[in-house]
Amino acid sequence: MKYLRIGCGTGFFEHQLSTEGADVTGIETIPPLLESANRRRRTQLMSIRFFQMSSLEMSRFLGPGFYNIISILNDRLILTHDEVLMKKFFFDCRNLLSDGGKLIFSIPNFEDSAGKSRISLPSRGSIRVRLDSEIVSRDGKWFLAQSIETGNGRIYPVSVDVPVMIITRAEILELARGAGFGTIEFFADFARRPLSSESPSVVAVLS
Repeated sequence: MKYLRIGCGTGFFEHQLSTEGADVTGIETIPPLLESANRRRRTQLMSIRFFQMSSLEMSRFLGPGFYNIISILNDRLILTHDEVLMKKFFFDCRNLLSDGGKLIFSIPNFEDSAGKSRISLPSRGSIRVRLDSEIVSRDGKWFLAQSIETGNGRIYPVSVDVPVMIITRAEILELARGAGFGTIEFFADFARRPLSSESPSVVAVLS
C-alpha cells in the first residue's frame, strides 16, 4: 500500500504502517514535528519519508496516480480556509490517487452550526494534558483558538485567531463530485458507525 498523510505530525502512525510493509509518505509544515518524525526512523532502509511541505505544494512535488490512500486527520482540513484553495485540495488529491484510491479525512460535525457564532470542539488529551479548541465567528469569517491545560491546572495558549473554514456534508459532496470522486461515504468515527446530527465528528471516505 502506498500511503500519504497530510499533516503527519510526529509520524507515530506512519511508522506503525511502515513496519507492516506500507510505503509511506508524510508531509508537515511545522519543523519541530517533522524533526521528531524523522528521528523515529529505525533504519534508512525503511519505506518511509517525510517532507516539509503544505497541501498546496504537494501536487508540484509528489507523483500523480501514485497513492492508494491519502489521509488528512485531526480536523486539519478546516485550516484550508479559502474556498478556491479547498477546491484545489480536492482536485490535487484526486490527481495523486491511483485508480480506486481513497481520500480519508476527519472534521468536526458542523451540520448544526447555522446561526451560531461560537462552536466548541471536543477536547483531546491524556492523563497529563488536555487540548481545548473553539471556533468563533467574526465579521463573517471563522477563527480557531486552542489552549492546553496541564495536569497541574495551568493553561497555555496554542493558537489564537487562526482562520478556518466551516464545511458541511453538502459542501463536501459538491467538492468531491467536482473533483471527480464517484463514491462518497460518511461515518461517525473510524469504526464506521452511522453518522447522525449528534455525532461530534465526521469521517469521510472518498473514492
